[in-house]
Amino acid sequence: MINLSLNKKVIIFGFIFTFFSSFGQSFFLGLFNAPLREELGITHGQFGSIYASATICSSLLLIWVGKKIDDYKLLYYSFFVIILLSLSSLFFSFINSIYLLAIGIFLMRFSGQGLMSHTSTTAISRFFEKTRGKALSTIWFGLSTAEFILPVLITYLFVIYSWRTIWQGIAVLIIILLPIITSKCITAINLSSREKISKNLNKIKIKSWKRKDVIKDYRFYIISLNMLAGPWIITGIFVYQSFISEAKLWSLYAIPKAFMIYSITSIFSLILSGFLVDKFTSRKLIPIINIPLLLSMMTLILTKNEISAYIFLGMIGISNGLANVLGSSTWAEIYGVKYIGSIKALTTALMVFSTAFGTALFGILIDQGFSIENIALISGAYIVVSLVLLLFFRKKLEPIKV
Repeated sequence: MINLSLNKKVIIFGFIFTFFSSFGQSFFLGLFNAPLREELGITHGQFGSIYASATICSSLLLIWVGKKIDDYKLLYYSFFVIILLSLSSLFFSFINSIYLLAIGIFLMRFSGQGLMSHTSTTAISRFFEKTRGKALSTIWFGLSTAEFILPVLITYLFVIYSWRTIWQGIAVLIIILLPIITSKCITAINLSSREKISKNLNKIKIKSWKRKDVIKDYRFYIISLNMLAGPWIITGIFVYQSFISEAKLWSLYAIPKAFMIYSITSIFSLILSGFLVDKFTSRKLIPIINIPLLLSMMTLILTKNEISAYIFLGMIGISNGLANVLGSSTWAEIYGVKYIGSIKALTTALMVFSTAFGTALFGILIDQGFSIENIALISGAYIVVSLVLLLFFRKKLEPIKV
C-alpha cells in the first residue's frame, strides 16, 4: 500500500469503511430478526417499534457527532468511529432483554449505518472533485460486496455458531483489521486535502453553503423526499424479509440467495452511475433513481412465484446503486464542499431517521393485518408523488456560482 497514490489510498479507505458499515445496516440486522424475536418473545410490530425508536435516537445524535468531521483530522475521527463500532458489536452479543435490544440497535445504527458510512462518503466527497462520481461508485462497492457475501455467510454460520458468538467475532475483526488499514491509508489526509488533477483544468467555483442556510432552501426538501424513498422502503423490506417469505410461501433461503442478484445489480448501477455523474452531473440524474424501486414494488404486488424474489431484489439493487452515488455527490454539487461534513451529517441523519420510519410503518401495518402487496402499493404511491414533485422543480437545481 506504500507504493499506491494518495488518491487510491483514500478510495481503499472509503471502500473498507462502507463494507464495515454493513454491520449496522438493515439488511444485516434483519438477518437476526427471527432469533432475537424468538429469544425475547416479541412480535414483528414490537421489534419494529424498538428498531425505529433506537434508529431515531441515533439519527438525532448523528446530526451533532457527524458535524465534528469538519473539525478534526480524518485519521483521529476515523479511529473514534472504529472503536465505537467494535464496542457496539460486542455489546450486541450480550442482549437478553428488550431494553438491551433497544440500546444495542441504537449503537449499531449510530456507529455502523450512521458514522461509518458518513465518514467514508464525506471523506470522498470532500477529497475528490473532478472524479467524484467514479470515486463514490468505487467505495460503494464495499457495501455491495458485503450485501453479496454476508446474508448467505451469516445464514450458514447460524448452523455452526450462536448469534452471540457471531457478533463477538465481528467485534474482534473490526478492532484488529480497521486500525491497520486506516493508518496506512489516510495518515496524510487533512481538511484541505484534495485529489491531484490537471493544472490546465478550468474549475468552476460555486458557493459553499453552511448547514443553517441549507435547511432554509426549499430545494433541499424536494431532493430529500426522493433521496429518502429508498432508505425507508428498502429498510422495511430487509427488516421484514422473513415476513415476506412467509407471506409469499417462499423457502427460507429464497431472499438470502436473492441478495446475490441484488448485489450484482447494485454493482452494475454503481459502475454506470459513477461515469454518468462525472459526465452529466448528479442533479440531472436524480429523477431516475427511484424508477427501478417503483418497478420492484409492482413486482411484489403482481407476482407470487419464488423467482420474483430475484426480480424485485434485483430492481431494488439498481435503485440502491444509483442512490448511493447520487445521494452523496448531489449535495457537494449544489452546496459546495467546505461545509460538506455538517451537511452530510444532516442528510445522513435524515436517511437514518427515514429507515426508522420505514421499520415502524411496516411493523404497524403488518400487525394491523396489511398484506405485503398492500404495503408495496403504499410504497409505490410515495415514489410517484415525490418523483412528480421533483420533475416540476428540477430546473431549479443548479448551484450558485461565485
